[in-house]
Amino acid sequence: MFRAIVVDEGKPAEIREVDDDFLQPGEVTIDVEYSSINFKDGLALAGNAGVVRAFPLIPGIDLVGTVSASDSPRFAPGDRVLLNGDGIGEGRFGGLAERARVRADALIPLPVTVSASRAAAIGTAGFTAMIGVLAIERHGILPAAGDVLVTGAAGGVGSVAIALLAGRGYSVTASSGRAEEEGDYLRRLGAAHVIDRAEFSESGKPLQKARWAAAIDSVGSSTLANVLAQTIYGGVVVSCGLAQGADLPTTVMPFILRAVTLTGANSVQAPLALREQAWAALAAELDLSLLDSMTTTIGLADALETGSRILGGTVRGRTVVDVRR
Repeated sequence: MFRAIVVDEGKPAEIREVDDDFLQPGEVTIDVEYSSINFKDGLALAGNAGVVRAFPLIPGIDLVGTVSASDSPRFAPGDRVLLNGDGIGEGRFGGLAERARVRADALIPLPVTVSASRAAAIGTAGFTAMIGVLAIERHGILPAAGDVLVTGAAGGVGSVAIALLAGRGYSVTASSGRAEEEGDYLRRLGAAHVIDRAEFSESGKPLQKARWAAAIDSVGSSTLANVLAQTIYGGVVVSCGLAQGADLPTTVMPFILRAVTLTGANSVQAPLALREQAWAALAAELDLSLLDSMTTTIGLADALETGSRILGGTVRGRTVVDVRR
């Protein structure tokens, strides 16, 4: 028997004692050590039908642990592994449990220089942030091109994105609804400037003063529309979240008059090659002391309350769940 958070239709999420027969089919069984709480986990813990694709569900879009059984030639018992996305915590059982059974396709070895708890702290948020940074690099935007904007800056994706971009030499402007409260925190991560999200929250002109060489946006809606309208000629905007909304009230003008590129960062369906590339870069580049400064660790029972708080926008940085605690 082992503990798992279970979400059932019409019922509040709860911790249950279950056994291996409760788990879904998969090639690799893992003794989970750590998971994390992301915005999507908050939605799943609330039973949000837009995230939860099937009931019952074990939430948790991240997991780190040790292989206990494997039918995959890529993994053997005793291997240290991690998994982000790939449908876990949505349609397949995820990491908010002491055991998991998963597909092997998106599973990767834990980098030798990153501990299990730090890998969970990086999690989907850090993985998504690195996909965004790689997209900026792929589009040829170098630090000399100008300022890079990060919206939702005090959240998980934003916090890691700031640290990664600053580490690469970019001048980063952080946008947050908690600009005054979190300003010192964001500057410690590497932000050169901190601004209030109110500058982007309302509908604006289709084209505005060009300010950003690139941006990583986890907010969507009018915020993303305004970011696009303020991006310089040839700039790139990476969309990876919808905290404000899934709508995009914009026009074609940023694209046809400034050749702006809008691209997405999808951590769920990322192919294995991109997963390996992104995690190799994270292991090499991310300042682990900065990661520690943005990380809070909680026990499995605390995940229920933290899920509500992350939806309310009051969680800073990254929250690791020690599922054995």
